Amino acid sequence: MNESRKSAEEFLHLINSSKRGKLKIYIGMSAGVGKTYRMLQEAHVLLQNGIDVKIGYVETHNRKETHDLLEGLPIIPRRKLFYKGKELEELDVPAIIVLRPEIVIIDELAHTNIEGSKNKKRWQDVFEILDAGINVISAVNIQHLESLNDEVKAVTGIEVAERIPDTVLASADEVVNIDLTADELILRLKEGKIYDQSKIPSALNNFFKNENILQLRELALKEVASQVTRKVETEVVTGKTLKKERFLACISSNETTAKNVIRKTARLASYYNSQWFLLYVQVPRESADRIALNKQRHLINNFRLATELGAEIIKIQSKNIAMTIMEQCEERNITTMCIGKPHLDIWRIILATDTFNSLLKRLSKQNVDLVILS
Repeated sequence: MNESRKSAEEFLHLINSSKRGKLKIYIGMSAGVGKTYRMLQEAHVLLQNGIDVKIGYVETHNRKETHDLLEGLPIIPRRKLFYKGKELEELDVPAIIVLRPEIVIIDELAHTNIEGSKNKKRWQDVFEILDAGINVISAVNIQHLESLNDEVKAVTGIEVAERIPDTVLASADEVVNIDLTADELILRLKEGKIYDQSKIPSALNNFFKNENILQLRELALKEVASQVTRKVETEVVTGKTLKKERFLACISSNETTAKNVIRKTARLASYYNSQWFLLYVQVPRESADRIALNKQRHLINNFRLATELGAEIIKIQSKNIAMTIMEQCEERNITTMCIGKPHLDIWRIILATDTFNSLLKRLSKQNVDLVILS
């Protein structure tokens, strides 16, 4: 409990005169590492210290050790809804705002709300509660981070449907990594502390493979390290003026390549705690009256994705893509330009060589780095 006591005291220190509530997020590499357990431990410590803390929504997954920690904690009843003939339960945001606890515990930040709810996602519920001046402690797994979607799919073979924008994690006042070794996590799984016995063999052969856990653990550690770096840069005065990175992601109407560029540039910007921009140059053949409807739809979705990940969208009509890119690099003091791996046949590469060389020379002259994302 000593670690939980220290953690609780540190979070209390964050709660000051700010009108908006403070957000603390526990992050882990996968289900079963102990995020909910730690949140409930912290709730007990806070309650013992006379803090008005309540449980808004906690999912114990029938794990006895975690479920037992609910005893003695005040719980705000969940909102009951009927959906497709079934009674389901959701976080009761209005009740939390009316009761106004000093701190509320809200689990599963990436959860998608039942259709017809005011907010589509639980993280939006949390933001509404924070705006009401209530402090929140929440939890999420690393695989639910939007910009890591492709990497997680490559590691596990699974595309995670429920995701949160990176900006949600970046907005947290405190991020705590709940870390276990791969052996410890697999042992917990085998002991039935994560899933029911019937699900253990399948889990061991799929998501909970040793190599998967190690890679997810690395992603979680890197993410929390970048959060600490961001906190140091914004809160610690060093007296040194460092070059501030500014990223420009350049996309076309190619949906797959664009998504990859967006997510990877967002990751780079997150690591460097930097501003980033998304540039789409609309050439004449892709004008509003010429572009195919499916391409137009993909572009809109990609603009939305980039916005969620913190980008400022730049959309410019031009016949000269290279010149437009350079103008934007100059105008916005870009330090790094990111593009997707070209999908060109040999003749188009030859025809584009002069333009590409010209672009490289101008980038070099302005000390702008070029990153080609695979």
